[in-house]
Amino acid sequence: MDIKTIGVLGAGVMGNGIAQVASMAGYNVILRDIEDRFVEGGIKNIDKFLAKTVEKGKMSADDKAAIMGRIKGTTDMGAMKDADFVVEVVVEVMKIKKEVFAQLDEITKPDVILSSNTSSMSLTEMATATKRPDKVVGMHFFNPVPLMKLVEVIRGIQTSDATVAATIDLTRKFGKEPVEVKVDIPGFLVNR
Repeated sequence: MDIKTIGVLGAGVMGNGIAQVASMAGYNVILRDIEDRFVEGGIKNIDKFLAKTVEKGKMSADDKAAIMGRIKGTTDMGAMKDADFVVEVVVEVMKIKKEVFAQLDEITKPDVILSSNTSSMSLTEMATATKRPDKVVGMHFFNPVPLMKLVEVIRGIQTSDATVAATIDLTRKFGKEPVEVKVDIPGFLVNR
């Protein structure tokens, strides 16, 4: 699977952190939220974090500019058509998550993996909103995303081995340490 563009749905604290680590790993990022002010706030938070990194001498201004240049903010859900892998980071309400997954199922290419950053909700239930339950997986980052290494990769009942393997590989490319959770149970591993 050739992943070049990451779609991130939700520009809050977790979403902008995920967008940042994806861009820092060299991926193009589509950062989407429902209002311009949320998108702008997420991008501003990334810029502020990276500016501090430059001030500390841990990154060049050119590297910061390149990272920021790979992130495109939008309120248009249709922009997800260009994503090769999606991370959903919306409010922890199952009805909303299922609506988002149903929309993503229609908008994205059929081979795109749809992941959720949920900390405790059923991936199996989210997957019922799609025609690709084998490509729905949990990808649970921890706050603050740029600093925390652990990422839980959670299987739904129908999640395929290929989906899990691709998600674990992407997690490592983000510079994170994946731990596979083989059973979709509330709280997964860390939050139990």
